[in-house]
Amino acid sequence: MNRFLAASALALAVALPLPALAQDAEEDFTVLREDVWQWALDNSPWLATNIGDRRGDGQLGDPSMEGYDRRLGETREFLTRLEAIDEDALPDNLAIDYALLERDFRDTLEASEYEQDRYITFTNRGGPQNTIAGLPYSSPLFTMADYDSYLTRLESFPEYIQSFIARNEGGIERGLTQPCEPMAGYEDSISGLIAESPEQSVWWQAFDTRPSGIAESDWEQLQVRARSAISEGAFEGLGTFLEYYQEDYAPNCRAGASPGIGETPGGQDYYAYRVRSFTTTEMTPQEVHDLGLSEVARIRAEMEEVAAEAGFDTREAFIEHLRTDPQYYPEDEESYLEHTAALAKEIDGWMPRLFGKLPRLPYTVQPIPAASAPGNTTAYYERGSIATGQPGIYRLNLTELDQRPLWELPALGVHEAVPGHHHQISLQQEMDIHPLRANGTYFTVFVEGWGLYSERLGIEMGLYDTPAKEMGRLSYEMWRASRLVVDTGIHSLGWTRQQAVDFMLENTALSPGNISAEVNRYITWPGQALAYKLGELKIRELRVRAEEALGEDFDLRAFHDTVLENGAIPLDLLEEQVDAWIAEEMAA
Repeated sequence: MNRFLAASALALAVALPLPALAQDAEEDFTVLREDVWQWALDNSPWLATNIGDRRGDGQLGDPSMEGYDRRLGETREFLTRLEAIDEDALPDNLAIDYALLERDFRDTLEASEYEQDRYITFTNRGGPQNTIAGLPYSSPLFTMADYDSYLTRLESFPEYIQSFIARNEGGIERGLTQPCEPMAGYEDSISGLIAESPEQSVWWQAFDTRPSGIAESDWEQLQVRARSAISEGAFEGLGTFLEYYQEDYAPNCRAGASPGIGETPGGQDYYAYRVRSFTTTEMTPQEVHDLGLSEVARIRAEMEEVAAEAGFDTREAFIEHLRTDPQYYPEDEESYLEHTAALAKEIDGWMPRLFGKLPRLPYTVQPIPAASAPGNTTAYYERGSIATGQPGIYRLNLTELDQRPLWELPALGVHEAVPGHHHQISLQQEMDIHPLRANGTYFTVFVEGWGLYSERLGIEMGLYDTPAKEMGRLSYEMWRASRLVVDTGIHSLGWTRQQAVDFMLENTALSPGNISAEVNRYITWPGQALAYKLGELKIRELRVRAEEALGEDFDLRAFHDTVLENGAIPLDLLEEQVDAWIAEEMAA
């Protein structure tokens, strides 16, 4: 707070009674919050589209360094306004919003202190090609205005790519690029989207069916424009990015013995920041590493017990059986999808028994788009929107089916769909909270911690009814525990990629193909993988606390609703909210 603001606040404190001060604080904050929300919509056209706001029509956003710096300056201005408001004078619901805004602003500004945040703009899992490839799935396609926005975005893609490339050129100049090994084959995710004709591309599916509100003559004109937009927009932009990646970026990838971000200038400090940011804790990389080793030892002992139950002398023998016996693997893509979808419907039936509040938005099971599937993870969730007519999508990787065991599907489904990501994210979108929180806040440690906690709920659903499925659940938990060790090992302790692969091969039941893809992800996305286990451990800790405090009065559905009722929030704030609920229940 500057001295002028401090003096103004002091003068008000002398001149006005407390109720007026509280009223002023509330009014100032609600105005600021709305300004931040409108700013978010102005700067995030995809977010605007997702909630049915037309201001983002035809826009892709600004990936340039100039745009980055402009947004930073505006964030500083917002933080200054926030600091001038007396947080203690706000009612509880606004105090939560205040805390979330303050954390978000400070986190954004701290990140900008590191050049890695400025110049490393994509991972081995994605980049601008994924953004444009998702356009048919994330766009409302009902009216002429919808189609105009859709095609304008395709037409503007080459300009977007030029700005994106210019920013990454600064990274090449500073030696801030992704490591070489985990980026092997990345160019295929770009070239795979360039089809022989517009009609064979992913973007033409928007023209499979003419909406009833669009006349036949207008539809024909849209198709003519679409052919040009796809060829001269999407294909041209992708071609430019492909050429840049192959000729400029890939030859300048980092090739040191350790691929960790800690090997870059200032990288150790940057990684320590990433640990704090993704976990919303003050834990150091070494503390996270040590916790991971402890969790790995605990889960390993449980895996030994399951292996013995299955009739195997060792955990390793059972895992080898699970990795190699054909009975555990899908016959073809169709059967894999059908099995996953049927299991999802079985899990749906449990939801009213676990939650008092359910979202309206449905979800579906679909493949990961073919161009981005190779080298990608086993599955992921894609948020939907009632405003755009888009369901939530539980996406499944249909490549390398000999690496996709059926025994992992129960844990995978409860994490990605319900009661995991689809339930939590869709519920947050529909909550009676300010839209900035309903749509604009995303704390990975909460979202992914909830996803991993949901895997444990599969025990109560009876999903892990064979030793193979139970080992699948434990392998997934071990996978997340191993991340604590591997991510910190790579980025803080100087591990090689092979050390990380060997650790996961030794401790998890994941297939070698999955492990390779996962390690590449951890290398190119420092710190993100830490959020899962730390978030899950906190939610489990809070549940045990509530069960012990409330005894027979503990209501699991009410507990779950309490955990989710504020959307994705940092772990310290979650603990405060659950403790308050426990106190209310005990006083009732």
